[in-house]
Amino acid sequence: MAIVRPFKAVRPDKKYADKVVSLPYDVMNREEAAQMAQGNPYSFLHICRSEIDLPDQPDPYDRSVYEKAKSNIEENIKKGVFLREDRAKLYIYRQIMDGRAQTGIVGCVSVDEYQNNIIKKHEFTRVEKEIDRINHFDICSANTEPVFLTYRDTAGIKAKMEGYIKAHEPEYDVKTSDGISHTLWVIEDDSLVAEISAGFKEIPCLYIADGHHRSASACKVGLKRREENPNYTGEEEFNFFMAVIFPDSDLKIFDYNRVVKDLNGLSEAEFIEKVKAAGFTVEEKGTSIQKPAAKHQFTMYLSGKWYVLTAESRIIPDDIIASLDVSVLQENLLGPVLGIEDPRTDKRIDFVGGIRGMEELVKRAESDMKLAFAVYQVDISDLLKVADAGKVMPPKSTWFEPKLGSGLFVHEI
Repeated sequence: MAIVRPFKAVRPDKKYADKVVSLPYDVMNREEAAQMAQGNPYSFLHICRSEIDLPDQPDPYDRSVYEKAKSNIEENIKKGVFLREDRAKLYIYRQIMDGRAQTGIVGCVSVDEYQNNIIKKHEFTRVEKEIDRINHFDICSANTEPVFLTYRDTAGIKAKMEGYIKAHEPEYDVKTSDGISHTLWVIEDDSLVAEISAGFKEIPCLYIADGHHRSASACKVGLKRREENPNYTGEEEFNFFMAVIFPDSDLKIFDYNRVVKDLNGLSEAEFIEKVKAAGFTVEEKGTSIQKPAAKHQFTMYLSGKWYVLTAESRIIPDDIIASLDVSVLQENLLGPVLGIEDPRTDKRIDFVGGIRGMEELVKRAESDMKLAFAVYQVDISDLLKVADAGKVMPPKSTWFEPKLGSGLFVHEI
């Protein structure tokens, strides 16, 4: 049973929504955030990356940074930039990117269900990244950005969303500079809110698509608040955290590609022979860009030429993790042939999200790197199977787009 409950959102007044919405905190560095927010005092980057308002504070994790975020929220409420809902509601949030729409419910999910693995994970988290958002959420006393969750599609919830959308005008309908449309409907019908919440109770589990650190941090803040309030009832807002929950049928995972610095001391001819011996058929395709056409097929760019590499069946294990393309490439080529044993730490490898296009692989291979590998994108069904098995995806294996907009809803705890 998945608990999804309404909440009293703090959100922008309609006339400010297009100025407030920003990219999530973790897709840019401090300098990029400052540049994006330049000349726009309403940008949510002043909250999720509040260090940009403290140029004399070199430490982005200093307590003053989180206190600045809190004061910026309070100031925006006082000025009427943000409003606070008078009662708990659910919201429908739609994003459109390149003509493809994903439509989900914005609500709050349970700390206990995160703890009990009803909200399933597929990545490890890093303690230092958790601490940052723990401090941010705790000092702001708010989940300032949502977690991106998914579930196996059920017609019932989707039909209720579509029905409401057809009958109601959106509260916000804005397009950001990256071309992404963000549309939000406020569900004012309390009976529909109850029906949607009841519909989620029929769903056995939810899955984190993106936002593992935000989830872990929100959970730990909730547990901290419980310790500070030993007589808590379980209904307090700190027992829940904010999420956007999309059906899996709406989602697209982009490829996550690899670029490598050198050939590990091999000549190009020696390298190609070792790739063949490692269990790949190799076809030279010339200068035209080649993209993998199916699972267990890779394309490689080396010295101005594209190659298609197809993994032979003998190197594809009968295992949900080991059979993923990123695993097949790592265990049979990147590790044994190119000497990259730990892709998390090896400085000879870098990763390029598929949203950047195949041209970015050519650019990197012809500038600071030597060769590039394009990997067929992971299917959402594989990610759910990994999470169901209680395992984690290999590093740098999934790239979700579009990213959730930040600033359209905040959950006070």
